[in-house]
Amino acid sequence: MNISFANPDKVNGQMTIVVEEADFKNDVEKALKDYRKRANVPGFRPGQAPMGMIKRQFGTQVKMDTINRLLGENLQKYIADNKIQMLGQPMSSEGQEAVDLEAAAPYEFKFDIAVAPEFKAELTGDDTVDYYEIAVDDKLIDQQVEMFQSRAGHYEKAEQYDAEQRDMLKGDLRELDENGNTLEDGITVEGAALMPQFIKVEDQKKLFDDAKLGDIITFNPRAAYPDNDAEVSSLLKIDKVDLGKHAGNFSYQITEISRFTKAENNKELWDSIYGAEADIKDEAGFRNTIAEGLKKQLEGDSNYKFIQDVRTYCEGKVGKLTYPDALLKRIMLANNQDKGEDFVEKNYEQSVKELTWHLIKEQLAQANNIKVEDADVRDAAVQTARAQFAQYGMTNAPEEYLKNYAEELLKKRENIDSFVEAALDRKLSVALKSVVRLNTKSVSLDEFNKLVSGN
Repeated sequence: MNISFANPDKVNGQMTIVVEEADFKNDVEKALKDYRKRANVPGFRPGQAPMGMIKRQFGTQVKMDTINRLLGENLQKYIADNKIQMLGQPMSSEGQEAVDLEAAAPYEFKFDIAVAPEFKAELTGDDTVDYYEIAVDDKLIDQQVEMFQSRAGHYEKAEQYDAEQRDMLKGDLRELDENGNTLEDGITVEGAALMPQFIKVEDQKKLFDDAKLGDIITFNPRAAYPDNDAEVSSLLKIDKVDLGKHAGNFSYQITEISRFTKAENNKELWDSIYGAEADIKDEAGFRNTIAEGLKKQLEGDSNYKFIQDVRTYCEGKVGKLTYPDALLKRIMLANNQDKGEDFVEKNYEQSVKELTWHLIKEQLAQANNIKVEDADVRDAAVQTARAQFAQYGMTNAPEEYLKNYAEELLKKRENIDSFVEAALDRKLSVALKSVVRLNTKSVSLDEFNKLVSGN
């Protein structure tokens, strides 16, 4: 097998592979013998069909499969042996002529190879990058305490509705006719839940002011939620397509008023969040524990911003790179055939931007001896699980729960790449903080969020 590689402009490569009969003959004959052993041909005992018949039926397909396998193996070996930094997958050359496998060998195959541009991304102590430390102040701790108290809160029964107290109502909802009487065969919903403070229209919202248990309120659901058909259909227990048939008034007799009460800031709350083993004895200890947790959490946010600033800095140093645009668009289209050329054109520029950062990261990782191991990927999955649990108020979820959930996330192939990138970013941020000169700035969380959002 003869392989040659041409790369005149450094980014558009073409590989030519000439396959001789000796390269595939033995493999084809062996495969056909295996076919013969398994073939169940009418008129012949199993394994006794004439080889000529087997060759006529399966010879071309077996030859094609064998040659395709050899092409793939030798192409990848050549790329690895010659350290060619290929982007995407090889594409059959646009100048490739149809290969007639019925004719005698040799056969010539040409592949277009997208090659990464040559550049050097390097960071040293002469490079300065901003690093934002987020200050854990009393305001931030107060917000966290408030959040913990709210999450651990509960509803208590009340006698009179108070919108300021986040009251929730339950009552019996009945459709009325034009005279204000209960409509015969109209909609009736018992125990309908309602939070009037979320009604957008003021005159409808005011109808519930100071309402008491047993009161009957007459209001118009569609007028109360003019832009939210989903809310109205949920309240009336009907399909959205039927809302037009029920645009009139309804009566609502209040049968229950529930008032939200925040949890007390006491040891019961502290233990429910951090566990009794944290041994928090007083409010000061609670606040200190919150502060320590916030520091760790916010350090992760600071590192995320740092790696984004490293990216901007490195992209500026590297400058605009030359890519094999036409070939990369062909590869992108081949990977997104269901989305078409418009998708490629709209997303190509951003795709190349992400590719540039990926290539920069590879060089930085290699220069700093950083390798992403399986344990790093699993840790990234656990961090994602921890963040998702925290969204639901489970800030002290057992490690076993987190690991089990992470394992479920890892079973989805589409998640793996994002976990690998997250692990690489995390290891890079730690390593690069000791390489570059840090321009450390202390900021509040509000200031930091504005920086991240670009406002």
